[in-house]
Amino acid sequence: MFKILYSWRFYSFGREQYQECMSYVFSNNLLNLRQGNMIVAIFAAVFTFFPMLIERDIYKGFIYLGVAVIAIIMSFIANFIMQQINVRRRVIYLLIILFYINVVFFGTYLSVWTNPDQPATIFIVFMIGALLFFANPPHFNLILTLCALILFNIFSFILKEPGIWFLDLVHSVVAASLGIYFSWHFTKLRLGLEISTTDLEEERNKYIDQSITDELTQLRNRRDFFATFSRFLSNYRVSDDWLCVALADIDFFKYYNDHYGHPKGDDCLRGIGQALNSLNSLGVYAARVGGEEFALLWFEKDPSNVNKIVTQWTDRIRGLKIPHEKSKVSQYVTMSIGIYIVRCGTHHDTQELYDLADKALYTAKGSGRNCTIIEGDDIKQYKITSKDSD
Repeated sequence: MFKILYSWRFYSFGREQYQECMSYVFSNNLLNLRQGNMIVAIFAAVFTFFPMLIERDIYKGFIYLGVAVIAIIMSFIANFIMQQINVRRRVIYLLIILFYINVVFFGTYLSVWTNPDQPATIFIVFMIGALLFFANPPHFNLILTLCALILFNIFSFILKEPGIWFLDLVHSVVAASLGIYFSWHFTKLRLGLEISTTDLEEERNKYIDQSITDELTQLRNRRDFFATFSRFLSNYRVSDDWLCVALADIDFFKYYNDHYGHPKGDDCLRGIGQALNSLNSLGVYAARVGGEEFALLWFEKDPSNVNKIVTQWTDRIRGLKIPHEKSKVSQYVTMSIGIYIVRCGTHHDTQELYDLADKALYTAKGSGRNCTIIEGDDIKQYKITSKDSD
């Protein structure tokens, strides 16, 4: 039995895919609970007028009114829970059970107590309709339906004639089977739509990521750099006082390629890319904007903190210990860095700041390479000399 339920539950879906999408689809049951309870409330409220105004049966009218009030309260509860950030699935299951109990009680009362001489058509409609409101796991719907079926037929057996009770039994079993069948297929349809949407979104994100990522270094590319640069200029936080724009070149990279070959040159670029990617933990955005040219962006509260980033940056490059026999400044691969610091809210545009950082980079190259030149609108130019590699 368990194997049947298990295969039914994950039919045409993988276990992981089912659980991932079912989690989202199931959370939408809160919206269905709110709407379903309002429909039941309106339906029960309309029925309230008949016994009170026509039949003069206050007792029956209060039962209908009670069903409507319960449905309204549960609708408000569902609406309140929808506003919460984290909602436990048990809470949603409980609300669905209460909704189903209310609907089944209403249908049973209309079909058995008030019409003991007629087959239970109203209950059958309620039984099928209630299941279609929600996207539930099939075993949950099965348990709900079996409980409703047993209780209904017990009352029908007690209060109705044998011939009518037998019709109720047959009709309710058929209705329950149809309800379970169609509810699972509607759930499958919702899951299928969610899975299709998720797959399309993943595919879209994959193509977007490919279009903005440098394949060799796995850093962002030139296109994404300038788009991010524009956002950094306009969307800085209140706590961010300074924007730092850095450009860097690998020292004597042409000599490296000529001596070691392009495959080794690619390995060198990958290593640099990993080192710069690791700066992301410090809030630094890094991109490859040219062959051996890299660009970085980050915010600082105080310009003096830039020195810490530069130290981290150069230490990580030096820690790679990539041999470079043809370098004129070190036995290992090093970088020349130019940084321009500007106060957030500046009138400068991206191209102007890029050119200023590029100018600082050329100053670093002209100052012997393997160093960092830092300057800015309100900052006097100064130089940080990298430690010599061992």
